[in-house]
Parts: sequence; C-alpha cells; structure tokens
Amino acid sequence: MQTIEALLLEPVACLAEFPSAPFNEIAVRLFGRKRKASSSASRIYWHLLNLIDSFETPLAAEKKSVAEALEVEAVDAASIYEDVVPALGELKSMGIRLFVTSSLSHRAASRFIERNSLGKFLSGVSTRDDAGGVKSAPLLNALGGACLPREKTMFLTDTVEGIKVARSVGVHPILMMNDPDEAQRLAMHNPAGGVVSLHEMPDFIRLIAAQNQRG
Repeated sequence: MQTIEALLLEPVACLAEFPSAPFNEIAVRLFGRKRKASSSASRIYWHLLNLIDSFETPLAAEKKSVAEALEVEAVDAASIYEDVVPALGELKSMGIRLFVTSSLSHRAASRFIERNSLGKFLSGVSTRDDAGGVKSAPLLNALGGACLPREKTMFLTDTVEGIKVARSVGVHPILMMNDPDEAQRLAMHNPAGGVVSLHEMPDFIRLIAAQNQRG
C-alpha cells in the first residue's frame, strides 16, 4: 500500500454510536421495510442505503423531509467515541486530509460535525445531497472534488457493504472492528487493514509510511 494522504470517514458506527430506531423508521415510512429491532444501527443504516439506491427516482420533497428529520434525530442521540477528537487532531497534524463522506443528508452530517466540533479537522464534507446519490457517490464526489489520489486514500467502514463500496471506487477499505465476532467475519472479505479504535489510525498510517521507506 502506498503512503496514505487522505482518510474518508462515515460517521455512523465509525465516529459515533448511533441509535438504530430512526433509521428503521425511515425504512418503514419511506419503503415499508424494516429490520429486526436487535440489528445494529450500522446494519439498519446500510439496509436503508440499499433501499434508497434501488429506488429509481430521487426522493420526493415530503419523503426527503421525513428522512432528514429522522436522521437529525439520530445525530442528536448519537454518542461520539471518546478517541475521535484526539485521533483526528493527530491525523491532521500528520498532514492527513480528512473528509466526512456520508450517505446521510447534508443537514444531518452538518449537524453531526457542528454538534461535535469536528469542522476544524476536516478538509471537506460530501453527503448524498452533495453527490446526488448514496454509497459510492459521496466517496466519488470527495475524490473528484479534492483531486485525491485513490491509491493513497483510505475509507473507514464497519460493514461488508462499506468494504465493497471502497473497492468499487479504488480506495483502501479499513475495517473499524467495533464487534469482535463481526470483525472476524468481515476480515474474510480482505479489507486493507483494521483498527479497534480510531486512536490506532495514526500509528497504522505511520507504519505504512515506514514500510514504504524501507522498500
């Protein structure tokens, strides 16, 4: 892997613990579909993204408003991981360009950033509204808008869908190992690496740089 210059971040389950109920409610109210209440917020979120992605036309204004309101509800109930702010500060000091690339609405992503005072660490934000789509669209929007070299960019994710999305756009998928059993299963999909905490990311990037220097 080449020396890393940029890191793309999805807030849901990678930067914070989100409640699952608002995402489930969006799936029910917009598509008549839901997942088991015991499913993780991340699983329900990506289930919702698959539903949105399969929809042939953009969401009507009323449905879009419902989705945004429930996403903001999820953001307001989310608990940011305690290691996020110090890790982002260290990564920025290393010269790593940090981007929130999320399939959340622009309104919800902006609220998350403002609520947790993350703006000072970020080089950019790309949401489904900015990109005109979900899943790979926000990543592609960030990559193109900031002229990021894909071979030197990583995407942090905790789902197999996220791993596939990263590969589809040519960046390195890095697994956020929130759950040991789930992480073991996801490791079979061969992510480029994995971290238990965002606090480990600076050392992981330094290790890649050191290996390249030796090579």
